[in-house]
Amino acid sequence: MTSGLRRFRAAPAPPPAPAPVPTDGPPPAAEQRCDMCAVEVSPAEHSHVVNTETRAIMCTCRGCYLLFTHRGAGGGKHRAVPERYVYAATLALGDAMWESAGIPVGMAFFFTNTELGKTVAFYPSPAGATESLLPLGAWEELLADNPGLADVEPDVEALLVNKTGEGFECYLVPIDACYELVGLIRLKWRGFDGGTEAKEEIATFFAGLRERSTPAVGEGGRTNG
Repeated sequence: MTSGLRRFRAAPAPPPAPAPVPTDGPPPAAEQRCDMCAVEVSPAEHSHVVNTETRAIMCTCRGCYLLFTHRGAGGGKHRAVPERYVYAATLALGDAMWESAGIPVGMAFFFTNTELGKTVAFYPSPAGATESLLPLGAWEELLADNPGLADVEPDVEALLVNKTGEGFECYLVPIDACYELVGLIRLKWRGFDGGTEAKEEIATFFAGLRERSTPAVGEGGRTNG
């Protein structure tokens, strides 16, 4: 074994790699494949399916995605993540409920986990998604007070709440959008208050949600259909 290691140390260095050939466009995107059938999918544009047992979000091609768009398909273990975005500029939510849920930051998302049989609350933090204790009956009260958001789908959609200086705004979004926000904060957060870059990225994220959302029922004369 010693002689083998000696031969390894004495091996000549490999020749230098050739210089990259310049191109006019950006480098090609890394290959990504559907987590179900392994067909190649676009890293920037593909669909998602949630494993309701493990909470894993799977990247899928359109064909596999469409197999799970109906509740109960595949025994209910997998559900396609919807693609609708709904915005409510004002949300009936008191500071007392926010504080009783133990949410120390200005944003949180709520969704019903059917595997656990309850609604859960998470807030994004530099360490990832952190769960908060939702007071008993708070979810039913929240939906009753905001009927334009009451048809949020369990497991695959969430209410993303953002606390503003005037109160609360809310977005009904695909669950993967919430984890996109969590990832953004983990990546960009610096120091105690997040830093300028993180704040700008978060503001841009919410602006993007507003741009692609339709108003909730009762807001702007449109429905969330």
